[in-house]
Amino acid sequence: MAAIKVHGTPLSTATQRILACLYEKETDFQIVPVNMAAGEHKSDNFLALNPFGQVPAFEDGDLKLFESRAVTHYIAHEYADKGTQLLISGSNKETAVLELWKEVEAHQFNYPASTVVWEVFYKPIFGMATDAAVVEENETKLGKVLDVYETRLTQSKYLASDNFTLADLYHLPNMQCLLATPAKKLIESRPHVSAWVKEITARPAWAKVLAMQKQ
Repeated sequence: MAAIKVHGTPLSTATQRILACLYEKETDFQIVPVNMAAGEHKSDNFLALNPFGQVPAFEDGDLKLFESRAVTHYIAHEYADKGTQLLISGSNKETAVLELWKEVEAHQFNYPASTVVWEVFYKPIFGMATDAAVVEENETKLGKVLDVYETRLTQSKYLASDNFTLADLYHLPNMQCLLATPAKKLIESRPHVSAWVKEITARPAWAKVLAMQKQ
């Protein structure tokens, strides 16, 4: 049995980040399904793994982690010699650029993107009404972020360098959802962003995550 366990569901965008990272690193793992509809993420057993009662939770032997970005940071370093090199093994300046774009995803992109995704992708699935005003407000914010990306992607193939890194991987779940909604116009109207999104969503590791959602 694999030493690595991912407690969560492939439908969770945060869980998807970890799954994509593990597939990129070609590392064996076991997914432990968490039935959120039944409230399993609020059970005592799960809270012992993630005290905030949110998926995912992660185990590697006796190490227990939560928060998807922290988990992928650990995986990329711990298994640096396997699979895709998701880090930048260069100068301190080059490493700083990677850290910068990871921070941009977390603090500039994620909120407006995940808000739009919730409104236009997930709410219809759950039979809930979309709030058009919230969508409009956050599409405007997201568009400004993507304008910065459009400029950046004229300078390098990927966000942090000419190689695929964690900074790109972190965007995959929300970008995939946006592509399935009218909000995809925000991507398609920016040629460099569009080419970048097409490139990262076509990765074999990401295809395996999408396949898990259909099982």
